[in-house]
Amino acid sequence: MKPLFTLVGLLALLLSGHRVCAQDFVYEPKNPAFGGGNTFNYSWLLSSAQAQSTIVDPATKTAAATQDPLANFAANLNQQVLAQLSSRLIANQFGQGAIKPGNYTVGTYQIQITPGATGIGVQVTDTSTGNQTTITIPNGF
Repeated sequence: MKPLFTLVGLLALLLSGHRVCAQDFVYEPKNPAFGGGNTFNYSWLLSSAQAQSTIVDPATKTAAATQDPLANFAANLNQQVLAQLSSRLIANQFGQGAIKPGNYTVGTYQIQITPGATGIGVQVTDTSTGNQTTITIPNGF
C-alpha cells in the first residue's frame, strides 16, 4: 500500500507541476572603476565608503589643535619679527636697492647673481651637500 501512495504522489506532482521559466545570468558591474560600471554610481559609492571609514585623518587632529587664537597671534608676531630681521640683514649684506651681480657667501650657502637677457639669475648652492637651486627673476621686477 505504501508503494502505491508513493507512486500516486509522484504522479500527482508531475501532472500538477507549473511551467518554469529561466533567463540567462548577465554580470553587470556596479563600480565604474572596475570596467563598465555606471558612472553615476561613483559619487554614491565614494560617499558610502567615506561614511563607513573609521580611519581618522591625522591632519584634522593637528588642524583642530592649532585653532587657538593666542597661539596664532604669537606665531604671527614671531613671523613678522623674523621677516623684519631678515629684511634688515639682507639690506646690510647687499645694500639698499637692487641686488648687485656677484658672488655672495651666507653661512654654508654660495649665492651667485648674474644678469641675463630674460632677467636676473640667482643660483644658490649649499656647499655642505652640493644641492643647487636656480631662480630667474624676470625683468621688470
